Amino acid sequence: MSRIVPYVVALLSVSANASAQASATHDPGTRVFRLDGGNTSYVFGVNPRGELQQLYWGGRLAATDHVPPAVPMREMASFDSSYTTTPQEYAGWGAGLFVEPALKVTFADGNRDLVLHYESHTATADGFDVVLDEIQREISVTLHYTIDPESGILARSATIENREAEPVTLEQAAAAAWALPPAPYTLSYLTGRWAGEWTLTQETVRPGARVLESRRGSTGHQANPWFAIQAGAPDEDHGEVWFGALAWSGSWRITVEQDQLDAVRVTGGFNPFDFGYVLHPGERLETPVFYGGYSAHGLGGASRLLHRYQLEHVLPRREGPGPGAVPKPRPVIYNSWEATYFDVTEAGQMALAEKAAALGVDRFVMDDGWFGQRRNDRAGLGDWYVNPEKFPNGLEPLIDAVHSLGMDFGLWVEPEMVNPDSDLYREHPDWVLNFPGRPRSEGRNQLVLNLARADVRDHVLEVLDGLLKENDIAFLKWDYNRNWSEPGWDQLPPREQKRVYVDFPRNVYGILKELRRRHPGVEIESCSGGGGRVDLGILEYVDEVWPSDNTDPFDRLTQQDGFTYAYTPQVMMAWVTESPHWLNRRTTSLAYRMLSAMQGSLGIGANITRWTAEETALAARLIRAYHEVQATIVQGDLYRLISPRNGSAFSATQTVSRDRSQSVVFVFIHSTQEGRGFPRLKLKGLDPAADYTLVPIEGKARTGTPPVASGAWWMNRGLEMDQGFRGDFQGGAFRLDRSER
Repeated sequence: MSRIVPYVVALLSVSANASAQASATHDPGTRVFRLDGGNTSYVFGVNPRGELQQLYWGGRLAATDHVPPAVPMREMASFDSSYTTTPQEYAGWGAGLFVEPALKVTFADGNRDLVLHYESHTATADGFDVVLDEIQREISVTLHYTIDPESGILARSATIENREAEPVTLEQAAAAAWALPPAPYTLSYLTGRWAGEWTLTQETVRPGARVLESRRGSTGHQANPWFAIQAGAPDEDHGEVWFGALAWSGSWRITVEQDQLDAVRVTGGFNPFDFGYVLHPGERLETPVFYGGYSAHGLGGASRLLHRYQLEHVLPRREGPGPGAVPKPRPVIYNSWEATYFDVTEAGQMALAEKAAALGVDRFVMDDGWFGQRRNDRAGLGDWYVNPEKFPNGLEPLIDAVHSLGMDFGLWVEPEMVNPDSDLYREHPDWVLNFPGRPRSEGRNQLVLNLARADVRDHVLEVLDGLLKENDIAFLKWDYNRNWSEPGWDQLPPREQKRVYVDFPRNVYGILKELRRRHPGVEIESCSGGGGRVDLGILEYVDEVWPSDNTDPFDRLTQQDGFTYAYTPQVMMAWVTESPHWLNRRTTSLAYRMLSAMQGSLGIGANITRWTAEETALAARLIRAYHEVQATIVQGDLYRLISPRNGSAFSATQTVSRDRSQSVVFVFIHSTQEGRGFPRLKLKGLDPAADYTLVPIEGKARTGTPPVASGAWWMNRGLEMDQGFRGDFQGGAFRLDRSER
């Protein structure tokens, strides 16, 4: 006879995969909440003090397992307050809290004590809304929880409401806080700089706080709002990993804190630096979403869960009904920037388009230099009209020519910026971020328009809407080439001007959302001098991102390795550009450059009018091969077989389609010493009982390699390269297709 479980089942949803289901349950007797999805359980409860306390986050528990009620941690000494050591789900700064709070408030009377207790909850689709109230004052916080049935990834956020009679100032507002019990941990996060983004940084979690942040008004090149915490040493394939990503494109902060009893908390949301959001009576502030997940299969397992979640739940234009629908793979693009820079003419762009079409490119994108008086980076930004000297008949002749060649047309814009030498700035000098009477710092000869202002927001929306109405444009490359300075907003009262940190990014989202509504066929790329604005917030509104201005194929291997820990290859644009490369003068073969870029969403950015017939034929052949396997590369399960990090002489990646019918392997030699050959690769993720046919894309396997072998063979015996695969900056690629027995 089965045991009767006393949990009251609040809801149950089943995905297209019958084995993947989510449940959200609440036991009114123990006041314990439980969320189950994929291979993950997340449990929290109300303790006797009334605090909401995390109880468990990890591998999925059995339905018959019961988590004991929440009990506050014991006070070890008067200096180790129980308020500090108890892992609250969303702690206000008050009582005896000394660790990072989720919410810090100053009331109109100067009081800053904030203690939040459980009030009520409501069941939602795959989750709960839980209301916390301040014990005396009229402040309410609603915590939103949703768990994904397949991946077990949680989406958490908070809505803060002021029901006081006077305004309150929010000095710190997190989206969520996560907690892990005492244990040895390794923290992984992503750091970098312009042209050197996506460095995977790993360190032991130690007492105190590690702060990851951007104070720049946008996400920033220097750190990305993603983290992973692994039990023990870093491992790609094994071990427990807890990971998270903040969906916010403004200034942000994630604090990873080990307290005096060795427990770990991760708190993330709006960056409290220079933050002060005035909440008037009756107003609410919604935080960004902070996603969190768990994997028992190392960092690789964590990234595969995150990729699938992004494809199915974050990115726009999901196709088909119900769970499992994902966007189409990105078109192969040609971009004119490195071929022409600002020297844009109708004839020159048409010549590039003809060459691009011959390669098999799907989309032609004209970059900077087509508008206003834009002959260099010192003038014209903000004046989004077609330059009549360069295009005397407008864009229509070029667009028609591109269409006649079988490609669609895209255009570069940078709508959040303005040059002082522009008609827009001369007419509206007050529209930029500034402190009146103070100097206005320029970056790349430009200033930042204050999109927090409704008039500036409306102007940008209408200009872009007009551009899309008047021209058959399928794609916008939306650039953003400097960070904020002097973030003043003098149209508001002085104490409210810091709302700019919230309203500016939210208005960017609003413009993108409205453009997509008015022009549902238009696709958009987020670009910010490379990886300066890549996060799960912007990815709700754009189809792809630009990871780095550095397109050197060797550098890109390491950058792409880091990028894919946090983001799906579907959105990772990767271009083939000139050799020697403009940044480091490194010379590489076209095949090596192509294969490096084919691991993401492929683009061509070189001056292809200079390519030889042999180079053109090689690129066309590899683009055809890429089209045949692209869905597997950008939407399959990614395995990092050999990392290019830490001075490795080799690197290799493998992707496997979700149904395991196809796999693609990329191999690279960077430099070799003492005649060493490429190591044998034991593949992963295949069906061991199925047969797979090995098809070379570029390069050859070792003589004697069977053309057809089982998945078990490829995963245990492995794949070896031909003995002639030697020398610096060499690349190869193979596909494996499941065959009928």
